[in-house]
Amino acid sequence: MKSTLLGLSLTLLTTFSHAEQTKPAIEGFGFYYDVPNHAPIAEQATFKVVFDVADAAQKGKQNNSINSLARFINMHIAHGVKPENIQLALVVHGGASVDLLENSFYKQRFNSDNKNQQLISQLLAHNTVVYVCGQSATHMKVKQEQLIPGVQMALSAMTAHALLQQQGYTLNPF
Repeated sequence: MKSTLLGLSLTLLTTFSHAEQTKPAIEGFGFYYDVPNHAPIAEQATFKVVFDVADAAQKGKQNNSINSLARFINMHIAHGVKPENIQLALVVHGGASVDLLENSFYKQRFNSDNKNQQLISQLLAHNTVVYVCGQSATHMKVKQEQLIPGVQMALSAMTAHALLQQQGYTLNPF
C-alpha cells in the first residue's frame, strides 16, 4: 500500500513538475499537464488564436470554455513561448453572454458571484481581447455598461470572427 501511494505521489509530482517550476501568468486558472517529449515549438512561434464560447456556465460556476484561454497561455509560456507572442481573442455569444456581466450585475440577476470576472480580468491583462455578441447580449438583456470592464460589444459574433480572421487569427476548434 505504501509503495502504491509513493508511486502515485511520484507520478503526480512528475506530471505537475513543470507547472510548479513556472509561476503561471494567469494565476488560479488554466491548469495543464506537462507533456514530456512533445513536438518542439519554435522559439519564434507566434499564436493568434480566437476561441468561441456559446454555452453558459452553471450559475455561480466558472465557465470551463473560457478557462481554456488561461490554459493556453499558461502552458505555452511554461514551455518557452514568449508572452508577447501569444495574442488571444475570445468571442462570447448565446447563453454565455451573461458570463461576461460585471459581478454586481451578475449577482443582481443570479443571486451569486460571477466566478468568471477574475479570469476575464486576468485574460484582458495578458494580451487577450474579449468580445460579446451584440445580438446575443441584446437578446439576453445584457447592456454594454453591465459588462466586465474591458469587454467589447461586437455587432455580432459573426462580425467579430470575420474581423479577427482578417487580422490573422485562427479559430481554435475546441
